[in-house]
Amino acid sequence: MPDGATSVLDVRDLKTVFRTRSGEVHAVNSVSFHLRPGELLGVVGESGSGKSVTMMSLLGLLPSPPAEVREGQVMFEGKNLLRCTEDHLRSVRGARIGFVFQDPMTSLNPVFTVGFQLREPLMKHMGLSKSAAQKRAAELLDLVGIPDARRRLGDFPHQFSGGMRQRVMIAIALACDPKVLIADEPTTALDVTIQAQILELVRDLRQKLGMAIVWITHDLGVIAGIADRVMVMYGGQVAEQAPVKDLFANPQHPYTRALLRTIPHVTGARAEKLNVIEGQPPILYRHPEACPFAARCPQAFDRCLRQNPPRIPVAAAGHDVACFWDFATGAPRDV
Repeated sequence: MPDGATSVLDVRDLKTVFRTRSGEVHAVNSVSFHLRPGELLGVVGESGSGKSVTMMSLLGLLPSPPAEVREGQVMFEGKNLLRCTEDHLRSVRGARIGFVFQDPMTSLNPVFTVGFQLREPLMKHMGLSKSAAQKRAAELLDLVGIPDARRRLGDFPHQFSGGMRQRVMIAIALACDPKVLIADEPTTALDVTIQAQILELVRDLRQKLGMAIVWITHDLGVIAGIADRVMVMYGGQVAEQAPVKDLFANPQHPYTRALLRTIPHVTGARAEKLNVIEGQPPILYRHPEACPFAARCPQAFDRCLRQNPPRIPVAAAGHDVACFWDFATGAPRDV
C-alpha cells in the first residue's frame, strides 16, 4: 500500500463491532485501503460483507451503542478522524466528505422542501446567506440534470421520482465541493434506464470536479464500467484488491472468482442455470481466526481452517489477495 501522503484518504486496520444480546458481532475486521485524488474505488461483496459499515465507521455515522469503532486509523487532511471531536467530524461530514445514502426516499426529510435541504449544508459549512444558498442550490440541481431547477426547489421529496430523488441526494452530497464522495449503492433501487443516467452523471461530475469517489455496489457490471480499482469484501474484511482490469482478467481469490461466475451471460443456451455461491456468509460472533470463506471454498485446505490469511501481493502492481491458494501454480502459496 502506498504512503498515506499520496492518498486523499488512508484507512488502516479498521475494526468495528456491534454489541448485541447474543454477543459481539465483529462486522469490520482489520480493513485497510487508500483512495488517491480523483480515483474511483469500487467496493463489492455480498450483503453483510461489511461494505456500508466500513464506510459509515469512517465518519462516525453508526449509532453508538450498539456500534463501536474499536481500532484503526482514518487519515484525512492530516488528521485521524477516529480521534477527532464530534464538532470536527460535523465539519467534515457533508463539507469535505460527501455521502450518498442507499435509499433517497428515507434519506431525504419528507417534511422539508428539497431547497431547504440543499441550503442547509451551504449555510452551515460555507457561511452563505439564505439568498446566496438558494442560488447555489438551483445551480446544483441544474448540475445533476434536474430541469426547471429554480422552481423545483420548492417541491417536497415525494414530488420527485426515484431517479430524481437520487439526483437530489447527489446534489446535497456535492453542495460544498467535497474532496471525497462516498456513494452507498446509489443505483440499486432504480430501473436500468435511470441507473445508466446516474452513472453517466457521476462520470461527468468526476471529470468536472476531480473528486475521489468510493462506490459501493453489488453490481460487478457497474464496477467494470466506472472504477479504477476494486476492493472485494467478505466476512468483514478485504478478500482482494486490484486495478479493475486485473481483477476481471486475473481474479486471485476463490470468492472473487465465484462472484464473477454469478454474472448472467447474454449468449448461449437460454435454459442455462444461473451460478450461485453455495452456503451462507459467516456469522461473526467471534473475531475470525480462520479464513471466513473456508466453509464455502472449493480450494480450502487444512491451513485455511486454522489461520486467517494476510493480504499477499500478487500478479500486477497494486493487486493483493487474502488467500493461501495460488491459482497460478494450482497449489498452496509458500507464505
